[in-house]
Amino acid sequence: MNHTVPYLLEGVVQHYAWGGFHYIPDLLNQSNPEQEPCAELWLGAHPRGMAKVKRNGEAVQPLQSLIEQNPEGILGQATAQRFANQIPYLLKILDVDKMLSIQAHPNKAEAERGFAAENAAGIPLSAFNRNFKDDNHKPEMMTALTDFWLLHGFAALDKIQQNLQQTPELQSLSAYFDGQSIRPLYAFVMGMPQAEIDDLLEPLAARLLPLLAADQLPKASADYWAARALRDFRIPQGRYDRGVISIYLMNVVNVQPGQGIFQDAGVLHAYLEGVNVELMANSDNVFRGGLTDKYVDADTLIQHLSFEPIEPKVFSGEAISDTLIQFKTPAPDFELSLIRLSAGKKHTQVSAAGPEILLVLKGEVLVNDNLQVSKGQSLFFPAGSHYILSGNAEIYKAGMP
Repeated sequence: MNHTVPYLLEGVVQHYAWGGFHYIPDLLNQSNPEQEPCAELWLGAHPRGMAKVKRNGEAVQPLQSLIEQNPEGILGQATAQRFANQIPYLLKILDVDKMLSIQAHPNKAEAERGFAAENAAGIPLSAFNRNFKDDNHKPEMMTALTDFWLLHGFAALDKIQQNLQQTPELQSLSAYFDGQSIRPLYAFVMGMPQAEIDDLLEPLAARLLPLLAADQLPKASADYWAARALRDFRIPQGRYDRGVISIYLMNVVNVQPGQGIFQDAGVLHAYLEGVNVELMANSDNVFRGGLTDKYVDADTLIQHLSFEPIEPKVFSGEAISDTLIQFKTPAPDFELSLIRLSAGKKHTQVSAAGPEILLVLKGEVLVNDNLQVSKGQSLFFPAGSHYILSGNAEIYKAGMP
C-alpha cells in the first residue's frame, strides 16, 4: 500500500475580545507579548479564516486554492459534488475567557433563502446588519478540553417557571409565561423597551454583584452567570443587556474533558467558560440574542428558533479501536475523532469518506515512519489517503461521517 504524504497546514488565530491569552499561543508554541486575546484557532477553508498549506516551513497557498486545482481528487467525488467543491467543515479550538453571545443558527433551507434575500436587497457581506454571511447551515459539536460551561437550549417549562418565581426581580415576567410555550415570554423580553430592561435588571445587579464578588454563587446556578453577564456586558450608555434574562430561560450545562455536546439548527446557546475543540459546518451564519456588541435582530432570531424545551444530551466518544474514539452526531457534514497514541501502538487510517484535517494536541507523531509532527501542528489529508501514525500523542481529527 502506498502511503499518502500529507500537507502541513497553518491555521488562523482569531483575536476576539472574549478569548483567553495563553491556551492557543501555548498550543502553537508562540509567544503573546502584546497579550492579545486569542479566542479561536481555525483550521479549514472558510474565507474569513483560510488555513494555508505549508511547504518547506512556509505558508505558500490557501487551502481552497489547493482544492480548486483538483476538487474531486482532493475532496473525493461524492464530497466535491455534494458540497460544491468546498471542504464541508471547519475545525476550531476555542478558548472562552468571557461569555460569548447568546445565539442560534439557521438550517440549510433557511440559510439559502436568507442569503439570497439579503443579496437581492443589496446588503454588503461585511455590513453590520447582515444576518446571512453564506448559504449554509451551521450545526456544530464540541468536546471539552477543560472544565467547560455553556447555555444549551430552552429549559423545561417547569424549570423556567421555578426560575422566574425564585428570582424576585424577574417575577413580573411570569405574567407573560403561560406554562405551555416559551415563545410569548421570549418574544416579550426581546421586544421590551430598553428603559424597562434597565428597570428590571438594575435591582438584580445590585443583589447579585456583591455575591459574585464574595464568591458566594455556585457555577451551576443561573444567578452566577447572570452576575458575570451583568458585570461584563453593558450596552452603550451603561445600560443592561437583555440577554441576561435569557440565562434564566435556558439550561446551564457543564461538560467535562472528553465529553461532547451537539447543537443543531435553531437551538439557542452560548459558550460561557473553558477550552474546547469545535467542529461545525463551513458557515458563519449567526443570529444573536444578546450579551454582545454585535448585531442583534430579535425578529430574525425568533423566526429561526426552536422553542421546544431541550434536555441536554452530553455524550462521550465511542471507542472504535484501541487508538480511535469517534464522536458521532446527526450532522452529514462532519465527524470528529480523537486518536490516542502510546508506545507500541500504531493507528492506520484510510480517509475513504472525504478529506481529513488532523491537529496534534499533545505529544509527537511520526507519520508514515518518516514525517515528525509535534504539538500544535496540523495536517491535511485528501480523500482516499492511506497513512500510519505512531508515537505518544493526542490528535483530533476532522473528517466525514
